[in-house]
Amino acid sequence: MDITAQLVTSFIAAAGFGILFNAPKNALIQCGLIGMIGWILYYLLSANGLDVVPSTILAAMLVAILSYICSKIYRMPIIIFHVSGIIPLVPGGSAYDAMRHFVINDYYTAVQLSTKVLLLSSGIAIGLMFSEVISQIIRKVAAAKR
Repeated sequence: MDITAQLVTSFIAAAGFGILFNAPKNALIQCGLIGMIGWILYYLLSANGLDVVPSTILAAMLVAILSYICSKIYRMPIIIFHVSGIIPLVPGGSAYDAMRHFVINDYYTAVQLSTKVLLLSSGIAIGLMFSEVISQIIRKVAAAKR
């Protein structure tokens, strides 16, 4: 039951943010699926003992690759799929907890949580950047073969 709830809520979150960011209506299902697949990879990796930062990097790379594929198949800008697909990975709850601990003067915990948020956010950026570098290398190799 837990995995089903993870699938449903991550799909709704990604598709919902697609609506908020004015993604085309015919791309909302793909946005939801990309977010759901990225989140499930993150969830399965972290549930099986991998630390959350590498799990986030790998999930962000998968989201970026799927976004690239969908942008080519559906002939839409990649940002439509990137933004809504990455939303389930954003560490909003941890950021909220970090700020709450700052407010209640628990600085030790606040700094720990803030560091975790920084690492997770950096992991998302690294994952998206890495897949973009890979796609540029593929394009250059393909262009050189022509």
